[in-house]
Amino acid sequence: MFRQKSVIEFGIIGLGRFGRALTKTLSALGKDLIAVDTLESRVKLAKYDAENIFLVGDYERESLEDVGIQNCETVIVCIGDSIDVGVLTALNVVGMEIPRVIARAMSAEQGLILEKIGAEVIYPENDMAVRLAKKLANTSIMETIELRGSIEITELKLTPKFAGMSVAEVNLRQRFNINIIALEQKGETTTEVSPDYVFQEGDNIVVIGQKNNIKKLEEYLTK
Repeated sequence: MFRQKSVIEFGIIGLGRFGRALTKTLSALGKDLIAVDTLESRVKLAKYDAENIFLVGDYERESLEDVGIQNCETVIVCIGDSIDVGVLTALNVVGMEIPRVIARAMSAEQGLILEKIGAEVIYPENDMAVRLAKKLANTSIMETIELRGSIEITELKLTPKFAGMSVAEVNLRQRFNINIIALEQKGETTTEVSPDYVFQEGDNIVVIGQKNNIKKLEEYLTK
């Protein structure tokens, strides 16, 4: 089995729908990665998406080290078809002292176990449902990314309330304690948002701030 020696940005364990989508996206973004699965059919499909895709006999530590998982800066355990295998695999990876280990959880109980062994936990299905619900319930929300703590990055569709007003006049930092980090206008996105820019109907803004403050802005926009 080929053993990677150089530092790799990402390691992905499990190439089901979630793992393969993650592999394909990171590869398209130019990120170095290793991805593995125990099913030959999944490995064959993933080889169209990225290099360094390996078939392993199991997810034991020795098998993972044979392909160089221990050299990754971040490893994402994407196993979703077996809770026991997912937890044991995460435990094996944490034992390699990898800087960051992220593990997919299918339930709150599994998430608690993963947290106790030292993994950062994600709930893909739950997160997707929450994001969809927010979009359906609030037409001003385009996309939301939750960071650690209570910080969010949210893309908002501006309503006519801000049309004709400049960034300085709207003054989101003073009024809502949030910051604009990007602006999308007519399909073009920029991170250089001038205080003199005058908002137009149809503009989208990307803001960062505390969840409760962003919620206040969302409520204001939809009143």
